Formats: sequence, C-alpha cells, structure tokens
Amino acid sequence: KDRKKSRSGAWRSTCSALAKPRAVVNRAALKTASRHVISAPGFDRARLEAYLEERFETAPLTIETAQGGMSNPTYFVTYGTRRMVLRKQPDVTLSPSAHRIDREFRVMSALAGSEIPVPVPIVFCEDPSIVGTPFYLMDRLEGQVFPNSSLPGLTPAARRASFEAMAQTLAALHAFDWLGAGLNDYGKPGNYFQRQLDGWTRQWQQFGISDNPAIDELVTWLPDNIPPGDSAAICHGDYRVANIMFDTVRSRVSGVFDWELSTIGHPLADVAFNLQPWFLAPDENGGIKGLDLAALGIPTAREYLEHYYACSPSSQRLTRFHIAFAMFRAAVGLSGVARRNETSNTPDLAAAYQARRFAIAYAKAGLYSITTWDDE
Repeated sequence: KDRKKSRSGAWRSTCSALAKPRAVVNRAALKTASRHVISAPGFDRARLEAYLEERFETAPLTIETAQGGMSNPTYFVTYGTRRMVLRKQPDVTLSPSAHRIDREFRVMSALAGSEIPVPVPIVFCEDPSIVGTPFYLMDRLEGQVFPNSSLPGLTPAARRASFEAMAQTLAALHAFDWLGAGLNDYGKPGNYFQRQLDGWTRQWQQFGISDNPAIDELVTWLPDNIPPGDSAAICHGDYRVANIMFDTVRSRVSGVFDWELSTIGHPLADVAFNLQPWFLAPDENGGIKGLDLAALGIPTAREYLEHYYACSPSSQRLTRFHIAFAMFRAAVGLSGVARRNETSNTPDLAAAYQARRFAIAYAKAGLYSITTWDDE
C-alpha cells in the first residue's frame, strides 16, 4: 500500500516488505548501546557459570548489567564466543500476573524467523537457585537503541525512515498468524478492554497510592466509554522506542524487546500506547511534545497513524478511548514499579521517585487525550 503527500518535505507513508530479522548493524551503533551498561550482577556469578558449563562448553564468562529497564533485570552475558542477553524476574513481585518472563520466551520463540525481528531465544530456566529467580537467555543483537523518542544523532531523513519502520513493524506484528503459530491459548480473545480495565483497576487499588488523582478520574471515565467492535492480534503491550533496536543504516527495525506484557488483545491498544511520545514532554520518559517535529523530520501523531493504517489490513481507527486507556495502563504499571522499588530488599528511592513522576505524567496525558483528540 502507498500513501504519499505531494508537498515537498511532507511525511510520506510508504509500506514496503519487511526484511527477515537477521539484522546486524555497524559497530558504531553497538558502541552507542554499550555506553548504557554497568557491571556487577545482583546474583551469584559462580552458579550461572556452572549452569552455562553444563549446557555449553567451558569458556570465559563476563556479565554486564544493562541499564534502562525498570521491570525485569537484564544482563549482557558473554560466554566464550556466545553473546547473549539474560532476562530474569525481579527479587520482589507485587502481582502474580507481573514479570511473566516465561511469556516473553514463548512469544519470541513463536515469532523467531518471521517478519517481526526478535532475538532468538536460547533456553528458559525455572530453577530460582541459579540467579535468584527464573530466567531465560536469548541471542544478543547489535544495533542502535535510543534514549528517547527524538532519536538523537540522526538526520531528519533518517528519523522519518526510522519512525516509518517502527509503524510498519507494529502493523506486521498485528497481522501475524498467531493461531497458526500455536498461540491460541496465549490470551483470551474478546472483551479485551473490559477485562484489562478490571485487572489494572484492581492493581491500582491494591497499591493504595493517593498522590495520583488523575488515575482515579480515568478509572471512572474509561469503563463508560469503551467503543463497540472487537479485534484480536498479538499485542506487544509496551511497544515504544526504548524497547526497539534500529538498524539506522538500512532504515529498519532490527529487534523488538521486552515482551512481558504481550498477549492476544486489541491491536489499537498497542497503537495507542505507541503514540505516547506525542503526549509526553522530553523530560517525561523521553517524549517529543513541544519539540519542532518538522525540523527534526518526525511525523505528527496523525501522520504516523496514517502510515500504520497504510500497512495494516484492518479498517478500525484509533479513538480517544484507546489513547486514554493506554496512558492509564502505563500509569498503573509505573506506580507498581515505584512501589516495588520502595519495598525491595535493596530499596531504590531515586528509581521509585522517577517511576512515580512518570506515572503522574502518563495519567495526565490520558486525561488530556480525552479533551483534545478528535475521533475519526
């Protein structure tokens, strides 16, 4: 499908075939990602080394703690010539439905080799004695992960191409044959939004947090404004720039990460959450609200949606409900991150403060979308 605007410099929505996800990009990009790394894992290195020796050959082991993820601790593991990523549950969990790394491993196993670029999963381990919780290993990809949605360091043309690739990859995910991939029991198709609202509202009430009244307003508004119609697709659940690796040389997405919240759900929930940068300021989780988008080469929210629509077989369109719902869910999720950082065996009050500040920003963005977004 093709949708192009004729005026010079305007956003062009051109949907082309995606490349197979065997992407490896330049070493400069790898160095960009590696700057966000520190050492010292929070578990017994010797136990992991023994586990790896049992499954592979004996080899030198190095472990680096990856920064940036607030949910499931993530580590770069180099074992001989093997370059891997380890994802584990946090030591403290507040909800039995949270931190489902087993679901991450399963959905990536189903998607591996498809149009959706994911790291190849290697092994899942349920034994908590190795690193303190269940964990899994996957291949480490090389590429560029950006600290915020303005994609710093790129030219305007490269930014346009990267945003287009992000929308195109999301449309490919929503078109994926999840039934044929054996994911028929991965979620409950139908009545998605009501079930989600019930679950996230229960979580919010369990937290007992009183400093974010905007969430309470969304709890009241959302159930009365669920739009008619339903649809079922694999939803990533946290599809945003921070969870995407870009091959900026070839203008592609080379990896999609952090599938913890994935399920069979309504694709417009994913689309709405993907629009978050347009509703958040740069200091609110790396948003782009208030920036000169035209000068940066970044499309408007409507232009970005048009490219997703051009690549998607669905005729359904986004409404203010979908955006408010996505912001509500993010606000509750970040409230949980804040509470976990406060109650952990090793509390991180700075991380808790940041997560709570972001939760307030998301909730306010949800209310803002209700009054400003014109439904098509």
